[in-house]
Amino acid sequence: MITARALEVLDPGPLTTVQDRGRPGWAHVGVPRAGAVDGPAADLANRLVGNPPDAALLETTLGGVVVRATSAMTVAVTGAECELRVGGRAKPVGTAVAVAAGSEVVVGTARHGVRSYLAVSGGVDVEPVLGSRSTDTLAHVGPPVLAAGQVLPVGAASARPSAAEAHHLVRRSAGPVVLRFRPGPRVALFPLGSVDRLCVAPYSVTADSNRVALRLSGEPLLRDGGEVATEGIVLGAVQVPPSGQPLVFLADHPTTGGYPVLGVVHHDDLAACAQLRPGQQVRFAVG
Repeated sequence: MITARALEVLDPGPLTTVQDRGRPGWAHVGVPRAGAVDGPAADLANRLVGNPPDAALLETTLGGVVVRATSAMTVAVTGAECELRVGGRAKPVGTAVAVAAGSEVVVGTARHGVRSYLAVSGGVDVEPVLGSRSTDTLAHVGPPVLAAGQVLPVGAASARPSAAEAHHLVRRSAGPVVLRFRPGPRVALFPLGSVDRLCVAPYSVTADSNRVALRLSGEPLLRDGGEVATEGIVLGAVQVPPSGQPLVFLADHPTTGGYPVLGVVHHDDLAACAQLRPGQQVRFAVG
């Protein structure tokens, strides 16, 4: 049975999930935080349609999503640059767009960046788990990854959409993206000068990057020892596995790990990590 306000999923794309601000505070029982990987883009999409900042919305991955609105509502798309079509007509991204009942909403393939965010007035009203509606792709907590035929309930709109146009779109970078980080806590497990070596040459994003981690390829980082005692992992941690190729943990990161962490990426630079495509380059900088 389709509720009065809902989104029918016609084409889920390669990977589309429901996300909000996540479920921090459950790491002690082994549950990751999840939540939108590009937090500023998700927050903006919610603001544009008049939602509170913790409302749930859809996060697409590269290939977009197609849904049908069962009633009149307002949508907004931010994040990765893409085409937006509503009822068969091209519409601007980065602004509130009215959708008539029965209209299809098509979020196209990302031109630049990886993840686009589709917010709908009233928010995606799936059942929360541990206080969040976020899909966790690692621990499989929360709603499942979107599938064709799925019906997502939508809550009642709580405020008027924003009349202002605002852009939060990913643009092509002319050079390596700089990720600021703070060294620690396991710098002592690496040879002297390892932090400097991390900052010298760029690393390339690999194709196996996902919501769990941004995986990189470049100059291997040597280590003085093997695994360390399992310890807690935080968002943005730069972990170095036996391959010596660093990775940056993102929203669905595990709560613990047994490889040393050389540093932690600045929180304000994590949104850039969310939008880096395979083959793009990053540089690390202490700051």
